[in-house]
Amino acid sequence: MATAFDVAAYILEKHGAMTAMKLQKLVYYSQAWSLVWDEKPLFGERIEAWANGPVVPALYDWHRGGYKVVRCPAGNAEALTREERETVDSVLAAYGDKTSQWLSELTHAEEPWKNVRKGLAPGQSSRREITHASMAEYYGGLG
Repeated sequence: MATAFDVAAYILEKHGAMTAMKLQKLVYYSQAWSLVWDEKPLFGERIEAWANGPVVPALYDWHRGGYKVVRCPAGNAEALTREERETVDSVLAAYGDKTSQWLSELTHAEEPWKNVRKGLAPGQSSRREITHASMAEYYGGLG
């Protein structure tokens, strides 16, 4: 199985430099749509419902303090299978031209993030996990 770092490396290789927030959202959507289209997780790292949207904490620990991300040396884009690359390519086609703020607002309007954040104040930190089941159910209902 690929890692979130492998997915990030592939996204950066295909799309080029971007903000850390945008990278996080594209990695999140890659996981979500892999669960729907491929019926399996793309990577094993957990995703949490942070104040600014879904975040892979392991990936955040790597890019912490950086605004723009150019490449992910901790990942290997070649680790993705053809099917996994096709999934990420489809995510990039749908979301790649959006801004990090637009993507953040979109995730805030969607059930997987909203449901996990119930009872929390806006901006309140949280380590609550967005589960594979919640992503598969919600995004599977969209497409």
